Amino acid sequence: MSDYAVVNPATGETLATYPTMADDAVEPAIARADAAYRTWRDVPVAERAARVRRVAELHRERRDELGAIIVREMGKPLSAALAEVDFAADITEYYADNAEKVTADQPIDILGEGSAVIRRTPLGVLLGIMPWNFPYYQVARFAAPNVVVGNTILLKHAPQCPESAAAIEKMYADAGVGDGVYTNVYASNDQAATIIADRRVQGVSVTGSERAGSAVAALAGQHLKKVALELGGSDPFIVLSTDDLDATVAAAVEARMDNNGQSCNAPKRFIVQENLYQDFLEKFTTAMSESKMGDPFAEDTVLGPLSSVAAAERLQEQVDRAVAQGARLVAGGTREGAFYEPTVLTDVTPEMDVYREELFGPAGVVYKVADEDEAIKIANDTTFGLGSYVYTTDPEQAERIANKIDAGMVYVNIVLADSPELPFGGVKRSGTSREMGLLAADEFVNKKLIRVAG
Repeated sequence: MSDYAVVNPATGETLATYPTMADDAVEPAIARADAAYRTWRDVPVAERAARVRRVAELHRERRDELGAIIVREMGKPLSAALAEVDFAADITEYYADNAEKVTADQPIDILGEGSAVIRRTPLGVLLGIMPWNFPYYQVARFAAPNVVVGNTILLKHAPQCPESAAAIEKMYADAGVGDGVYTNVYASNDQAATIIADRRVQGVSVTGSERAGSAVAALAGQHLKKVALELGGSDPFIVLSTDDLDATVAAAVEARMDNNGQSCNAPKRFIVQENLYQDFLEKFTTAMSESKMGDPFAEDTVLGPLSSVAAAERLQEQVDRAVAQGARLVAGGTREGAFYEPTVLTDVTPEMDVYREELFGPAGVVYKVADEDEAIKIANDTTFGLGSYVYTTDPEQAERIANKIDAGMVYVNIVLADSPELPFGGVKRSGTSREMGLLAADEFVNKKLIRVAG
């Protein structure tokens, strides 16, 4: 039986299954991607960009169809699904618009006579291993810059996203990129390992869990392959002062509930100055509890199901264990199928497991701190280092905290501000690379030095 299936998490119904690729199909897929690279790398940049721009246009033309697919696959509310399609289109278009910039020579001021430049050239075939939580967005930020710079893509999507995986491949094909430039593979983990080991494959990008990232990185290292990792997060949301507590709470809840709480860079730990703590906790708890939960196809639904019953069971186990270890359950904590109530925990201490775990769903922990220093200490006391959020009316304080936070991204007085031109990524166990922005196009290129005598 195939691992690739569309199972509607709202109903538990299996809507479609897709066969895992046969073992004897792996080598031909790599061969096609490698043959395509030999041609694609020599296609003029402007032409590559034009075809990638067409991929962006197809996202917009097929918006409704694409949105409905991922509601069925992973339970994202329809409005959020459509917004994800729009964002994937914007990201793809961004790299088409900036193709000349990301492939341009970089002159070097040299000490001697002559000239020197850094020339960015593609590496070859890349494997992308993508997650279920943002089926289009995650793929766009890996595939678009790499196709623009001249690499070719083998894409292993999450087993629960086979329909969106096929839809993306069709958009690249319909955009005329050519056979083998972008290939969807319904590969098993063992087949993915075979792809990584193949000498024609030059790198692998993984977005997923720490466990998956560690396993792939070890395999890539064994075969001396470039690897890019974007993993989990337990982002702090620090509140030290505000002119509008209601607006701050609304931002906190909106960011926590984004994608049914299943976003790696969502705030999950809310660290609040003691003079604001009680009011924040009461307003935050009320707003979380009032979030409309229901059918993800309904227009007024804020919170759909988690991606699967198994995902909801994992979250329930974490919350139950936290309470057993002494945390206070302020709200929520119950599950029905794949639906999980908005949940708020307090009184969490460093001795509890949940203090260092990522809660991947609509649950948050609220901490009370005496001052800025304690806030920073708690914020940094984690193995993760993806994003962070700071709310303060003091610009100098914001600057101090931004410098001291151990994270790849700091957002001051704003949430949900990701944009195609802004690099995304983390440090520590949250990852090793950057996606989006101009930095993303530098992950899988040969920065070739060309030195010419005077």
